[in-house]
Amino acid sequence: MQSTHPSAPVRTSSVDVIDWQPEDDAFWESTGKKIAYRNLWISVPALLCGFAVWGMWGIITVQMLNLGFPFTQAELFTLTAIAGIAGATMRIPASFLIRLAGGRNTIFLTTAMLLSPAIGTGIALQHKDWPLWAFQLMALWSGVGGGNFASSMSNISTFFPKRLQGTALGLNAGLGNFGVTTMQIVIPLAMTVGLFGTFAGEPMTLLKDSGWIFGKIVAGTPTWIQNAGFAWVLSLVPLSALCWFGMNNLKTVSPDTGTPIAAFAKIIYLYSLAFVPAIAILYLYLPAPTGLGLINMWVAVPLDVISALLVMRLAAFGTMKENVARQFAIFRDKHTWSMTLLYIVTFGSFIGFSMALPLSITVIFGISHVPDANGVLQHTLKNPNAPSAFTYAWIGPFVGAAIRPVGGWISDKLGGSIVTQVISAVMVVSSIAVGYVMMQAYASATPEQYFPAFLGLFIVLFAASGIGNGSTFRTIGVIFDRQQAGPVLGWTSAIAAYGAFIAPVVIGQQIKAGTPEIAMYGFAAFYALCLVLNWWFYLRANAYVKNP
Repeated sequence: MQSTHPSAPVRTSSVDVIDWQPEDDAFWESTGKKIAYRNLWISVPALLCGFAVWGMWGIITVQMLNLGFPFTQAELFTLTAIAGIAGATMRIPASFLIRLAGGRNTIFLTTAMLLSPAIGTGIALQHKDWPLWAFQLMALWSGVGGGNFASSMSNISTFFPKRLQGTALGLNAGLGNFGVTTMQIVIPLAMTVGLFGTFAGEPMTLLKDSGWIFGKIVAGTPTWIQNAGFAWVLSLVPLSALCWFGMNNLKTVSPDTGTPIAAFAKIIYLYSLAFVPAIAILYLYLPAPTGLGLINMWVAVPLDVISALLVMRLAAFGTMKENVARQFAIFRDKHTWSMTLLYIVTFGSFIGFSMALPLSITVIFGISHVPDANGVLQHTLKNPNAPSAFTYAWIGPFVGAAIRPVGGWISDKLGGSIVTQVISAVMVVSSIAVGYVMMQAYASATPEQYFPAFLGLFIVLFAASGIGNGSTFRTIGVIFDRQQAGPVLGWTSAIAAYGAFIAPVVIGQQIKAGTPEIAMYGFAAFYALCLVLNWWFYLRANAYVKNP
């Protein structure tokens, strides 16, 4: 059935829109704008909760340390890394879900699915005596929230005309990124009160000082750490209903979704497949007793990506097979690969630093680094003047998320690549400076004196990455046509999300080695290489596409 008038989208039901012409000004002003913005404003809080559930282990691990859970700092860093790699892996199938299952069907189900890791984590955290693998399983399950970003951005990109791509995607991603900040504020607050009474279990007692947004919480205070998971149930239930009753499937983008049940089956099937390579790679990567410890991170990440793509390609069947094959066409375009690297600079840094920062603050500034009788630095003595990670860690992600829509808006005016170039240069300098400050702090008996400079420089990094998140997505929206832009957005966000795995591992390893600055110098070198790449592809005189 075809539309007979550009201002009236034809629907097969109250949620399925057949005729969608956002580049037609008459259609957009009369009808399209209303539908597009309604889907956007429902998408934002759903994505926010996805980020919160995915990123919550960055906060939970700090409180597990404060409560005396029987795990080492290195083991706690693995929880954050596992959530990171799981979320990144989930983004690979998620980038294909909109075309296969429809926007409304996908966003509803993936939002509702967050209830499982939220409730499961709340149950696990009531049992300090449970083995490490139980918490690692919950961290893995939380990766579903990380996957939601790829499907959400793919979906929103299909609703808006190209001239508004930067702004719309910036709003969705920027406000959605507030899930990191929201989580870092809400979880410490929720842990101070028994939100659900005896239903949610008894509190535990802090063995070390903790904190929240307004300051320190002293040792001996009762704490409901299980609320870190349970608190999200209060928002996920009504949000799931809002997605179901308020969003739309665009049949121009998703022509063969089938019934909602058939669409749900595709989503669950592809997500289940994605867990297989993630679990296998983690088993090969993680040290005993959880895994075999046979491969390092730099082997694990590409092996995980390749395995996830291979599983999807081989396991697809029927019309799904045709659609997946059509989506794989993006890999033949050189711009897919250039934009993937540039998005690692921006979003990879944002999510990676968000995951690693709370525990890094606790380990670097929570300890007085003093030499023993032989002059060897020891990192075990508690620092009485330590800043609380819960009081400060939220500020960087807050700035990065808040400024992302600004990055999209500026890029719509000036072009995306010139904005990416400027922020890449800022990130090179800031990373080197942060590394130097970390080196000074980790060799000091009074590391807190370096904390203001550390936090200020990290805020600069977060701000630059937030602006760059908007500029790179604007560039993708201009370079690729409407059919390819969604999958490319999803793919680039999937690969960049491995920053949530890489940053905690790299920073954790270098802290353990006593050289945390090396991690930041390595990031700076990567940013510098991508600065040259961006110039070559999009800013030089004979660029492939000039400042898109």
